[in-house]
Amino acid sequence: MSRKVLISGGAGFIGCHVARKLLERGDEVLVFDNLHPQVHTQFGLPQDMPKGVVFVPGDVTVAENWGTLFRFFRPDVVIHLAAETGTGQSLTESHRHASVNVAGTARLIDALTAIRHVPEQFVLTSSRAVYGDGAWRDTAGTVFYPPARSRQALELQQWNLSGPTGLPAEAMPSVAGQTHPNPISVYGATKLTQEHMLAAWCGAFGSGLSILRLQNVYGPGQAPGNPYTGVLTLFARLAREQKVLDIYEDGKIVRDFVHVEDVAQAIVQAVARPTRNVRMFDIGSGSPTTIDAVARELARRYGAPAPVVSGKFRDGDVRAASCSIESARGALDYQPRWTLEAGLASLKEWLEGVLDTRSAPRT
Repeated sequence: MSRKVLISGGAGFIGCHVARKLLERGDEVLVFDNLHPQVHTQFGLPQDMPKGVVFVPGDVTVAENWGTLFRFFRPDVVIHLAAETGTGQSLTESHRHASVNVAGTARLIDALTAIRHVPEQFVLTSSRAVYGDGAWRDTAGTVFYPPARSRQALELQQWNLSGPTGLPAEAMPSVAGQTHPNPISVYGATKLTQEHMLAAWCGAFGSGLSILRLQNVYGPGQAPGNPYTGVLTLFARLAREQKVLDIYEDGKIVRDFVHVEDVAQAIVQAVARPTRNVRMFDIGSGSPTTIDAVARELARRYGAPAPVVSGKFRDGDVRAASCSIESARGALDYQPRWTLEAGLASLKEWLEGVLDTRSAPRT
């Protein structure tokens, strides 16, 4: 059955893919976005925005913008994508992240309350950043939650975490509903706040809520000119320019890179399989890899110089991030289709087309 769907932040990287899939389902889609220049480095709507979408410019932090929108559009479903996403940046621009992520979410639900409209369901794209360093297990089998790595430890190149026993340990995959949230960045804290705010509002007024905690999303459409963009898009752009890739820490940082098409499918599946309650899922590829390995693969694909492990680090970064996708697989029939190899090929093809077009002389 067709639904009226609002996508906040829907002109962004993920939103364009989601909008296309919803239109293919026959849904009516409205995108609400302020086209922030950090993400939208080119003038106008992104080329990936599908035809058939109704676009409404506006800022999630401005009450009047929400009021104007809801005067003519009453959504059955709200997909809340609008957010500031820079993990490291959030530590130096905390007000900006809190304003958009926390105050912007409050403006959304206040505007719905003002018109006494309760959508059937919300889908919130949260982040694995809510876990911080998550749960670790040492060689004795002890599970523990380590504190954030201190600047002093990082300066001493003490990359790995140890447990109460002092034994070697490794990170465990996060499991929504089991792994305790413990954000170590302002960004992660604001995303966890979003989860609590929407859960409280939906619980009070009877709307279903699906919380999707995304791992590291990459793929076609990710802004190559954004200094805070995903590391794979950044590395691909630099490798294409034959630059040496700078690998932080010892290169053994672990991430779960998930293709944007798989993420978009998970969001659409959450819409297609609604809930009356609050539920949460981890959305990743299920196949973690190290930064060093993926950097070397990108350098190989572009014939670029071999990456260099520099020992640099970034405040607020976690050592390892991966997840279990079994819950999403069962409830949403989530089936990641993109291997990292195929995903990197799609990113390379898209990036070359975009950069070649922008560098071509005008006639």
